[in-house]
Order: sequence, then C-alpha cells, then structure tokens
Amino acid sequence: MQSIQNKETFQELISQSEPIIVKFFADWCPDCTRMNMFIDDIIDEFNQYKWYELNKDEFPEIAERYDVMGIPSLLIFKDGEKTAHLHSANAKTPEQVKEFLQNNK
Repeated sequence: MQSIQNKETFQELISQSEPIIVKFFADWCPDCTRMNMFIDDIIDEFNQYKWYELNKDEFPEIAERYDVMGIPSLLIFKDGEKTAHLHSANAKTPEQVKEFLQNNK
C-alpha cells in the first residue's frame, strides 16, 4: 500500500475516474496495527482497487474534511467524491472489511 505524502497527491489520487481506497491510520493506533496483520490478503482479493494510506496525524484537515473520526477507516473515492466509508468501529476483522468492500463494488 502506497503512502500519501502530501495534499496535492491526495487530491490527484481521489480525482481519478477509477475508484481508489484510502486507509486512514496513525502510528500510535493499536487497531491500525491489527488491521495491518490482515489487510494484505484483502488487498490481493480486491485488487480492482488501488490502495493508499494516509496518516491522519500528518493531515488532520483531510481527515476532518471527510469525517474520519476514528481509525483505522477505509474510504473509497471516485471522481473526487467519497463514495463509501468504513468507520473504525466496523473495521476490526477481515470479515467486516470484506463485507464493506463487497457491498460497495
């Protein structure tokens, strides 16, 4: 998963016509570490998406703009719009993440 390093890259990525997924995380977050243990298999399974990650602490204004209150959160973007949002409370298991992705194809 590629890391987003600046606001310009974020804007460029979410503006694409192909849907992308951005995982919002923080280095201190235990649930983010837990998600990292299973996310690679999910990325392989849902490889129709390009996957990126963004450190919420480095870009709090982006997280606030897209209502990312808890982490980890997965957001799907297409054509500059957020089309789906998996909130941290529902992103604790591989099954929850897969269900979210299947429901938002």
